[in-house]
Amino acid sequence: MTRLTAKDFDPEVLELFDKYVHGQLSRRDFISRATRYAVAGATGASLLANLSPSFAAPMVAADDKRIKAAFVEYSSPDGYGKLRGYLVQPAAAKGKLPAVLVVHENRGLNPHIEDITRRLALEGFLAFAPDALFPLGGYPGDEDKARELFAKLDQAKTRADFLTAEQILKSHPASNGKVGVVGFCWGGGMANYLATVAPDLAAAVPFYGMQPPAADVPKIKAPLLIHDAGNDARVLAGWPAYEAALKASGAHYEHFVYPGVEHGFNNDTTPRYDEAAAKLAWQRTVDFLRQKTATS
Repeated sequence: MTRLTAKDFDPEVLELFDKYVHGQLSRRDFISRATRYAVAGATGASLLANLSPSFAAPMVAADDKRIKAAFVEYSSPDGYGKLRGYLVQPAAAKGKLPAVLVVHENRGLNPHIEDITRRLALEGFLAFAPDALFPLGGYPGDEDKARELFAKLDQAKTRADFLTAEQILKSHPASNGKVGVVGFCWGGGMANYLATVAPDLAAAVPFYGMQPPAADVPKIKAPLLIHDAGNDARVLAGWPAYEAALKASGAHYEHFVYPGVEHGFNNDTTPRYDEAAAKLAWQRTVDFLRQKTATS
């Protein structure tokens, strides 16, 4: 079966899907509005099904012998009290490892983000992906239910949980004490946020994440590697003000916009995935994190 790509969908359908994913449209509204673009026997419901994630083929299997992986819990007194996440490291690691905090999209710790965490372990990192939904029962195994739960989170407590996770990684016995963060969509916004509140952060890599307030930008000490999608008008709208604030504060940053691709282009479980852009952004990310988290 030929894999669908973003080019197989009307741009208006992709825009509707972006609104649906980010809670601006209900499932019913997406199906109703998308139906007008359906052709060749398709329906709004089938368009939604075709655009939704499929977790059947991870790049790195959960039982891959090259990694050691476990779900672990930690105390988070400034957040929800306790956080849970997926901790992965290379099985043959010797000595201390550079560490990376992995921050998911607005659906919690789903199988795709677990796969991303395993990929980072294979690149030689101690990788930890907390589940923001853990206080509400954890990722429920259904993307729609996950989005509904996500809206119920106390974002202040959730931010505190992720800041705690960064500190846990810094002091973890397997860590070299240098921590980078990579986040996607909502997680990209979290990566930007952590850069403003964690002065010891070694690096931040937001993928198509919302920018922090300009007033907080002078607090950023970590170097930034920022990935955005060329067709992502919603996120790109905030870039000029963010760039002006970064320049004014003397922050170290690189910004890459990948032409002609959609928000979510790194997520290989949906048709919005763009293989060429994802591979380039991933290699840039790994190289950047290795450089910034290496033991000096």
